[in-house]
Amino acid sequence: MDRLVPASTLLLVVDVQERLAAAMPAPAMERLRKSTRLLIEVAAQLGVPVVATEQYPKGLGPTVPEIADALDRVKAPRIEKVDFDAASSRRVSSELGRLAPRAIVVVGMEAHVCVFQTARELVRRGFVVHVVADAVASRTEENRVAGLSLAERAGAIVTVAEAVAFDWVERAGTDAFRAVSKLVR
Repeated sequence: MDRLVPASTLLLVVDVQERLAAAMPAPAMERLRKSTRLLIEVAAQLGVPVVATEQYPKGLGPTVPEIADALDRVKAPRIEKVDFDAASSRRVSSELGRLAPRAIVVVGMEAHVCVFQTARELVRRGFVVHVVADAVASRTEENRVAGLSLAERAGAIVTVAEAVAFDWVERAGTDAFRAVSKLVR
């Protein structure tokens, strides 16, 4: 497994929306919010592009405010979609073509539906896909675990936010390391 290199990685935030968030267990949602914000902040510092999706926002509402604020700070596009698999959205595919990442880090909801289906399709298309276990949620823990297992069986790498952040940083003693170290405390 190769190291995640900021210059060839994309962070994809899948469907972290208000009405979905309300259905998630509170501890899972707090973990997702914290880990997703961390990855967005580290991505911003290291020049990793960020793209976000919203599944049928008329029905599921907009992205939750704290994630929306972080996405706005990094000028990440938010792409409306109706496909469960975000990669099947024409606008997401267009962004992937424009940005040409080698690796894609996936976070969001729900782990067993949109996150899994997106990861499976991205792997099928030849991307190295990392699904961040502490930045995904489902309405039940069983569904979250099943989604992570399905994504892994489809060829994605299951990881955690700090592993991604420090893989992007690569070494201690740098300004990036000091900045990321402060964020994970």
